[in-house]
Amino acid sequence: MSARLHRLFRQLLAAASIVACAPAYASCSRDIVVPVSSVGVSVIVGNGTFSGIYPELLRSLGPRAGCHFTFVSVPRARQELMFETGKGDILLPATRTPARDLHGIFVPMAGHRAMLISLHSPRPQIINGQDLLERRDLRVAVVRGYDYGEAYQSLVRELARQGRLFVEVDPTAIARLLHVGAVDLTIMGPTILAGAINREPRVQGMLERLRLEALPELPWQQTGVYVSRHSLTPDDRAVLLELLERAAKSNVVLEGFQRYHRPEILNESVRAR
Repeated sequence: MSARLHRLFRQLLAAASIVACAPAYASCSRDIVVPVSSVGVSVIVGNGTFSGIYPELLRSLGPRAGCHFTFVSVPRARQELMFETGKGDILLPATRTPARDLHGIFVPMAGHRAMLISLHSPRPQIINGQDLLERRDLRVAVVRGYDYGEAYQSLVRELARQGRLFVEVDPTAIARLLHVGAVDLTIMGPTILAGAINREPRVQGMLERLRLEALPELPWQQTGVYVSRHSLTPDDRAVLLELLERAAKSNVVLEGFQRYHRPEILNESVRAR
């Protein structure tokens, strides 16, 4: 792990001390199951270890609340399924959507938006979703299980119908496809792709070549943590919600992004909740 990332985590722990000054919480009655997959610097899974903004935040806050978090590495689509079926207690990071609201209570941590991401080229700018759909020569890749709302899902369905959609298991696979020219575009949060590029030696130098394009169909949204409505007791749910809401007020997640990502990536895609 880079020295820069180590500094980030130390700063996250310092910011989390705000929560430690609060009165003691009731304890969780059992281990809290957190299925995760690598998502930029938010969650980093590798060699049996779990790091990144959210795992480090939970570990720093858990002892004060008497809660222990058990992380499980799964693909993103499996992560969603575990949460929907009550086999996962927390879903993170996640954009707020009506579908997810059925299964969990959302705690916003920051604002963010998905964007069209490609490599610099003389291609004319894509101005909206319809423009993207009409440019049938452009191949688009997405991560299975990512959801940025109904407009995003509608675009993905139509791209699939046109035979132009590539679906991959994680952002690193998409970074490789973009690097070798196997696809032309992806749709996701720029910080997610930037984090994947930073950890993939085969695509080094690609970060400086990224082209970001906003679509009106993909506006600013909230990202944060879902706490399960199904798998937790009311008391455990209340403990976790209070813990996370206190952390959200400290802006620790946004500060983590600010310390790690370059302004040209961050300013386009992450802001205060």
